[in-house]
Amino acid sequence: MISALLVKELREKSGAGMMDAKKALLETDGDLEAAQDWLRTKGLLKAEKKSSRVAADGLVGVRVHENEGMMIELNSETDFVATNKEFTDLVDLILNEGFGITDKDKLLDKSVSGKNIQEIINNKISTIGENISLRRVISMKGSNIYSYLHNSVSKDCGKIGVLVSLEGNKDDDFGKKLAMHIAATSPLAMSENDLDSDLVDREKKIISEQLISEGKPADIADKIMLGKLKKYYEENTLLNQKFVMDPDSSIRQVLEKNNQVLINFVRFKVGEGIDKKESNFATEVKDIANK
Repeated sequence: MISALLVKELREKSGAGMMDAKKALLETDGDLEAAQDWLRTKGLLKAEKKSSRVAADGLVGVRVHENEGMMIELNSETDFVATNKEFTDLVDLILNEGFGITDKDKLLDKSVSGKNIQEIINNKISTIGENISLRRVISMKGSNIYSYLHNSVSKDCGKIGVLVSLEGNKDDDFGKKLAMHIAATSPLAMSENDLDSDLVDREKKIISEQLISEGKPADIADKIMLGKLKKYYEENTLLNQKFVMDPDSSIRQVLEKNNQVLINFVRFKVGEGIDKKESNFATEVKDIANK
């Protein structure tokens, strides 16, 4: 029987979670030192302490094989760690071993040489000294799958990643350029019909308040509203955007010309949507020196 006090002591010494600490003590017959070694071999030592720290940097990993593509975002706390070979190798391992798995939890539970991927990540947390987390995973299947990486640091790792699925004529050059276009323009949806209704309502409210403040008559205001909404759709929906390689044509027009149909696209940018605490580097160094 393992006492709660012993579990508490191991947690304080190791930074491991309650269940991990209890399991370690059970595996080592209550030997505190051996339990710490057990946690270390499992990559759990101090990983729990670091898990509360914001990991808003990192890399996007992209892999395409035959008619399937996979993209992940693996986060670290700093760009220095993200561009380290240990980190890029970890992205590569996840892409290799988890290729085709769409569920993040199942991917983390995938066994690789006797450890699951979450344990491998935990081990890296212990050795590298930063919080590392797998934030999101997407897989895409289709007739023609294309990808693009922006600000790449290795063959399959960069700061912005795109997967796009097309049907129709196979055109690798255009597929790559379309993926590059998506990376550059960050469309919110495929078409106006796919936009989040809350986003559209918010835009309408902003336009309406502008028109009221300008004192536009109702009949003119309605026409201006339609024009501004059209402009919003042109800027934020992929099919209505002007193709960066051919600004005289929309993506819809280029696809029709090439006898292609857009099925799906996904764009990942490292850290988007994560609240990152801004800090002063000199202050950080000073704080570390005073610890």
